[in-house]
Amino acid sequence: MVSTSVSDARIVPRAEDTPRRVSGWLGATVVGFALVSGLVTFLVLSGVTPVVPVHEVVVGVFVLNALLILLLLVVVAFEAAVLIRARRAGAAAAGLHVRIVGLFSIIAALPAVLVAVIATVTIERGLEPWFSDRMRDAIFRSVEVADAYAGAQCKSLGREIRLLADDLTRAKPAYDVDRKWFETFLTSRATALGVPVVALMQPPDKVLVRANIDVLRGAPKPDEAAFEDAQSAPEPICVIPSNGRVFGALIKLPAYDNTFLHIAREVDPLAVEFPAVARAAAAEYISIDARRKGVQVAFASMYGLIAVILLLSAIWLGLSFANGLVAPIRRMIHATDQVSSGNFYVQVPIRRSEGDLAHLGETFNKMTAELRRQRDGLVTASEVIDRRRRFTETVLSGVSSGVLSLDGDGHITIINRSAESLLGTGGRLLGESISLVAPEIAAFVTEALQGRLRQSSGQIAITRGGRDRMVNVRAVREGEGAGAGLVVTLDDITDLVLAQRTAAWADVARRIAHEIKNPLTPIQLSAERIRRKFGKVIVEDKDVFDQCTSTIVRQVEDIRRMVDEFSSFARMPKPALTRDDIAETVRQIVFLMRVGNPEVTITENLPGGSVFAQFDRRLISQALTNVIKNATEAIEALPMDERGPGRVDVDFERREDGRIVIDVVDNGKGLPADQRQKLLEPYITTREGGTGLGLAIVGKILEDHGGGIELLDRPDAAQGRRGARIRLWFPETGPAPDENAEAGRGDQGSSRAAAREKQDGINV
Repeated sequence: MVSTSVSDARIVPRAEDTPRRVSGWLGATVVGFALVSGLVTFLVLSGVTPVVPVHEVVVGVFVLNALLILLLLVVVAFEAAVLIRARRAGAAAAGLHVRIVGLFSIIAALPAVLVAVIATVTIERGLEPWFSDRMRDAIFRSVEVADAYAGAQCKSLGREIRLLADDLTRAKPAYDVDRKWFETFLTSRATALGVPVVALMQPPDKVLVRANIDVLRGAPKPDEAAFEDAQSAPEPICVIPSNGRVFGALIKLPAYDNTFLHIAREVDPLAVEFPAVARAAAAEYISIDARRKGVQVAFASMYGLIAVILLLSAIWLGLSFANGLVAPIRRMIHATDQVSSGNFYVQVPIRRSEGDLAHLGETFNKMTAELRRQRDGLVTASEVIDRRRRFTETVLSGVSSGVLSLDGDGHITIINRSAESLLGTGGRLLGESISLVAPEIAAFVTEALQGRLRQSSGQIAITRGGRDRMVNVRAVREGEGAGAGLVVTLDDITDLVLAQRTAAWADVARRIAHEIKNPLTPIQLSAERIRRKFGKVIVEDKDVFDQCTSTIVRQVEDIRRMVDEFSSFARMPKPALTRDDIAETVRQIVFLMRVGNPEVTITENLPGGSVFAQFDRRLISQALTNVIKNATEAIEALPMDERGPGRVDVDFERREDGRIVIDVVDNGKGLPADQRQKLLEPYITTREGGTGLGLAIVGKILEDHGGGIELLDRPDAAQGRRGARIRLWFPETGPAPDENAEAGRGDQGSSRAAAREKQDGINV
């Protein structure tokens, strides 16, 4: 449970939430006794202690270990039950608790089990070669070899004693006659046979004659048992002493009365000692082999008990250590949960006995205090920033200029609605590169980003929706150094530039009209007077004279009409707006143009009833007549075999947004693909002999009505059809009041550009 307050919320563990655990001293005592018992068991079975590991001792040690293991199981089971209960209840740090205990258990059990397995396998592998069939055969064969060696010595003595017995039997007469010679003969034969001890004996130890060889004078004599064996044995018997290394042979001489021949010779000590050693080794080997399984089981059991004791001790130690480690961590987890839920006033209690964890608690308390201070500061700063953001968004949404914020890589981070409308790309522009959104200003932006000037400006033409716009671009760096962004403002000055050019051309037109029109009348009158006065006098080349004077008069009339157009453009009257039927006006104009151009089919698509609007009937008629006239001239400029029958369609539409839209569609030569908006400027024409003022006058008329003109391709131009579509439009209710209040018509466009952008993208 956690108790908190606003001023100082401290994590206080309740007593009932702390798991009941076995007392530390009881667990430590059991673990200590178990470890000591395991060590004593190892020492006893290893034979290091004075205690002999007899059956009773081993059983007692094993029973003691079993009891201690049972106590350890009880202690560990109780602790594990508490841990499992906490884990199921979802207590904080219960998973860490389990992992620590498991880690301790694995660290302790793996080496113990590994050592037990390795020791068992090592004992098994170590004993197996010694108890293999080969080793068993070698041991028992060593006994046979020892016996065979002794037998070989006996056979050698038997062979020699038989030879000597045969010689002595033949020398029996000499024995009876001359003992001295017989002794010499016996010595020579013993020397020849290499037997140092040769004697004729009668039981039990009487020596009748012996070879005079000064070797082995103290050789042992046969005992009574040997004489008895020799008495009944047809073959010589071998006399093997119980000690010493003198082998002898004994045989009864039938030719002599109760006399035996005894010979003796020293042999290798192994011939005497090795058979006894080999038999003792074989006996011991058989005894060890009989006890081998018991030894293996005893050692395996010892290692198993030690492994179990170490495992349970490690688990208990892990539980004890984890209890001390997890308690402060659990408090820390509770505190961090409180922080994550927004309570920065939480504090954890500090216990110096917890060491580094206590230092961690102090650091956590300092952190929460700092977070609380920073949070308060951030909340205050966020409120200030939010107010500034709302103010900035309000300002940006209210200005008519387009505003963009770019990062150091030229990506858009902020954009207002005016910029979105001006760029006209549609979709979401935030995060996009300026080179993709507006490639026309990409070079300007790159130069501004890489340059050293803080501010830069320029005028750039952009094309959107088939219309050319002149934009005044200004860029200001947001900071210094690499990575600084830009704030770019875009002002659409297309209408302003057009108005300035129109005003300039109007001034030029007035000057031209004034300078040219004054001498036109005297020139015309002089030419007519010359023709009247001298027409009858001149006889020679009279046709040439008449042609020249007629040409002067005709050209003066043409110049007068051109000057009148200049004057009309320069002195364009303000529209006299009245509520009239625009549909009937269009119908009359189409009728007049159809009569005047019978070679061209002119059709209209007009509503059946009347459509009233605020407009100047004379000026709108003039504008529509000029557009249809241009359409017929564009048709005549294209050969018949390329265009087919000439056709002009006049479509009328009254839109829901309150605009009157008139489309004039022809199948003539069409409009240029590039820079077609320049055709609306004065003295710009694509027709030979044209003045370039027709569309400029039409644009001025529509502009004074609060509308505009659009130069478009035919709707079916995508199917390869040639021709143009000229769209005239103006508000049904007439221009806005602020437009009529402006002083001059020459600079009206820039103030109305933003208002017309709110309509469906139709601009002059």
